[in-house]
Amino acid sequence: MSTSGSDTGADRGAGTDRAAGTATGVSNSGPAGGAATDRVAGASTHPDSGAGAAADTTGAAAVAAVPSATGPSAPGAAGRRGTVFDETMVGTVRLDGEDHARRVRLDLRVTTDRVLRPLGTTAARASGRVRVAGWADGADAAGELEISPLARRRIRYRISFTADGRRFTLDGWKSVTPRRPVASMTVLPFTLYENGERAGRGTLRFPVATGLVPFLASFRFPRAAESPETLMTPRWKGEPGRTEVWYTTLTDPESGTGLWLHHELTAPADGSEPYAHGWAAVFPKDGAVRHARFGPAEWTPGRTGFTAEGVEAVPGRLTGSAGALSWDLAEQGVDAPLFTFPRWSWRRPLLPAAQILPAARASYDGTFTYDGTTLTPVAAPGASARIYGHGNARRWAWLHADLGGGDVLEIVAAVSMRPGLRRLPPLVFLRLRRGTRDWPRRAERSAVGWAGLGRFRASVGLPVWTVSGRAGLRRIRVEVTQPEDRTLALDYTDPDGSPAVCRNSERADAHVLLERRWFGGWRTEAEWTLDGTAHAEVGTR
Repeated sequence: MSTSGSDTGADRGAGTDRAAGTATGVSNSGPAGGAATDRVAGASTHPDSGAGAAADTTGAAAVAAVPSATGPSAPGAAGRRGTVFDETMVGTVRLDGEDHARRVRLDLRVTTDRVLRPLGTTAARASGRVRVAGWADGADAAGELEISPLARRRIRYRISFTADGRRFTLDGWKSVTPRRPVASMTVLPFTLYENGERAGRGTLRFPVATGLVPFLASFRFPRAAESPETLMTPRWKGEPGRTEVWYTTLTDPESGTGLWLHHELTAPADGSEPYAHGWAAVFPKDGAVRHARFGPAEWTPGRTGFTAEGVEAVPGRLTGSAGALSWDLAEQGVDAPLFTFPRWSWRRPLLPAAQILPAARASYDGTFTYDGTTLTPVAAPGASARIYGHGNARRWAWLHADLGGGDVLEIVAAVSMRPGLRRLPPLVFLRLRRGTRDWPRRAERSAVGWAGLGRFRASVGLPVWTVSGRAGLRRIRVEVTQPEDRTLALDYTDPDGSPAVCRNSERADAHVLLERRWFGGWRTEAEWTLDGTAHAEVGTR
């Protein structure tokens, strides 16, 4: 899962976290490969507007009528300024069939592809967390906002989340009026729906006294990133000696099973015909790891994503079969792209390799079948990633961990194959996303430090490997454990014909400690423990 210089990939899962505490989480990841022998290591709403309740006659129709904010960005959107902000609302909901109200808290990160237009209508994406006392607490909330305070005099919310193993939609809007400017902009009556049928009603309120300052301080106006569709487009332009990878990892929340789908284009260095191939692997919580390969098959250029021999990895969809394994999964990105390597290295392939996540977090629904067992993941946490480069590194380690609450950790530590670099210790690319911010601020910081000083360090081995480092007022230590019985070893071949071995586990363990410098020394800022839900890999020559 690495390339000649360094590369790795992987993604997601979910869990919970807390500052200065310990949390269990689900994480995902996945790397790169070639073709040869494999083995298991060590084994062969319309809500009511303020005045009162309108009947729910338009319920399901109102939900369907919300314009989508999750479609592809408009042409030329890359480079344009967008808007990002955080919003928290609290209130109550009364579920149908219950005689009491439950407390609700909604934490959202809202992202738009343009600067907000007060006089017009802006479509936005939303992701975050919905907590309902005694009923729901999940960080898989995702949906849309229609922000139109003057043109349509409303701000509409449509947020889907999982509760009690079922999928619900919170649908409501703030009815903006100059007669009650504060109340109309801060009160959100809503209706809950399940499969188009009403499941409850409630009201959320924005806490002006305690929430206004953090709300205003959260506003950012970043340049709009490429759309996931753009980032899924093949990069290869016909050059020999290249590898391009699309891979997806996810964790089935019900069974705890980890899944890994790997799709690869290989263009041999000798100029012979390129070919497409890959594999699928399943890591059950109880039972042996299973995997199967597909291809090699003819590569068909010009498509969005990967398509070969009945296997597809395209925006929003993953389908195919390999041996006794088959899958049909719908994918919905719920986070912005994450650039593990410097952003410029993906746009301009000057490094031996680069890796990105078109969406740092994603949600998956569908089916995955193996050995007569069919998994039916619902809102399963995971992610898809991309790799483009010359091949695999001389030695590498990789981790993807969804830490819960919208936090994601991605690590690539690798030793390059290039002369002059192969004797150096591993370069570490570490990206920790907490809320809307990535740390370290620049991707280069963990790899090169300042003029070579302050680089992050990695100790790569099995079954345990570690990464540690400091940037600014924070320092981090990550310890990853890949149990032998949960690790799959794959032998594969680079475009130049050289062999490599990767040892991947979609059910690894990880401990992450983040500390902050305060007066008097270091204090724990956050701590996470992932028990069998981290996604990790170690590769060697």
